[in-house]
Amino acid sequence: MNFKTILVHLDHSDRCAARTALAARWAGAHGSHLVGLVPSGRYDGVIPADAIAPEVGDFIAASADYLRRRAETIGREFEQAVAATGAVAHELRVVDAATTDAVVQHGRASDLVVLGRDDGSGARDVAVHGLVGHVLMEVGRPVLVVPCDGDFEGVARNAVVAWNGSREAAVALQAALPALQRARRVTLVDFRRPQEAGDDRPPSAAEMLRFLARHGIQASFERDVAGSDVAAALLSRVSELGADLLVMGGYGHPRVQEMVLGGVTRQILARASVPVLMAH
Repeated sequence: MNFKTILVHLDHSDRCAARTALAARWAGAHGSHLVGLVPSGRYDGVIPADAIAPEVGDFIAASADYLRRRAETIGREFEQAVAATGAVAHELRVVDAATTDAVVQHGRASDLVVLGRDDGSGARDVAVHGLVGHVLMEVGRPVLVVPCDGDFEGVARNAVVAWNGSREAAVALQAALPALQRARRVTLVDFRRPQEAGDDRPPSAAEMLRFLARHGIQASFERDVAGSDVAAALLSRVSELGADLLVMGGYGHPRVQEMVLGGVTRQILARASVPVLMAH
């Protein structure tokens, strides 16, 4: 199994280069076609106050020109970064649609969508706060979220899967199979709250390990009781195991005109120091 098409969201944030590099390495390892998507920002809201000279008469035309030139710069940087990683089939798409809509619409024609966590470096400009949550809940594809810090050498070699028997966990595990098949070590971790400690819902751990084995994945299983902070317990175990990828289901619920991630999911995304592969 492979991710045949990987889409990476490109922007002018400080972490775009790291996100591009990781996406290119995953594309190379999986024999993927890599799509770099650059929403210009034209429909995302404000333009930085210092981007357009005050004496310019036609502010709208000047703003469009500024955004077009910036998108072209981002595109050139993508092309150069991909070329530096080796021969990866790739293409660049520059679009004028709103960022969230563009990523969702183009992401549905891919096998994996690579996003960055909002690090605040684009706060003055393109309004894409909540991009990860919106895309995760709407795109219908797995999402790989790259942390705000750190460099990541390539495909995961030591993966932790957050497993609790839920639908979301099962969807994420299935979506992650191409990545897990390339890992040297895979650990399923089931953290329960104290009141759930005796709740053994099917499928059993043994059944899941046999399922993975039929996909060529030799995994181990751990179960423990966490306190009130499941996210902290999970991230602590990721660190102890030296993992370089976390796989987990995305949890959330709709509100008026927005999708809000559940508490554990938000905490994981805010605090994770390794890429997180999620599906909903």
